[in-house]
Amino acid sequence: MGIFNEIKPQKLQGNIFDMIGRQWMLITAGIPGDFNTMTASWGGAGILWGKTVAISFIRPQRYTYQFMEKYNHYTLSFFGEEYREALNICGSRSGRDTDKVKETGLTPVDIGDAVYFDEASVVFICRKLYAQDLTLDNFIDKEIARTYSGTDLHRTYIGEIERVLIKE
Repeated sequence: MGIFNEIKPQKLQGNIFDMIGRQWMLITAGIPGDFNTMTASWGGAGILWGKTVAISFIRPQRYTYQFMEKYNHYTLSFFGEEYREALNICGSRSGRDTDKVKETGLTPVDIGDAVYFDEASVVFICRKLYAQDLTLDNFIDKEIARTYSGTDLHRTYIGEIERVLIKE
């Protein structure tokens, strides 16, 4: 097992835009023995309601969605480039049909109320604060609304970043 140090979210080094948009992340929801993970390249982080938060987006059709709905905590795990293929697998195959842990060789870490992966270089442990569905009517830029086929809009989750773990 890797050794992680806990830091305050405000001490995180690096470019969050690059971490999410280029490096990607795994959103993992559930508890040990009952979880799923998926790759995401959309999201954000910042300050809201006086808390450090992460914002994640998941479509209801995704298997991870039911775990996000069921459990209060989730993790965002960021990896080095050497794990790109694992991220591709987690983003292109459903946990309904595929044992992603077996397929990727990633090692789940049990933290009681959530799961992250030992191979990650940075992990956010988040507690859900708010969820809301995107709606076509609320798009001000109608060009973006056209990227959706109608009923497959994402649910937005805002989670308090309770812990940030950095691999030594």
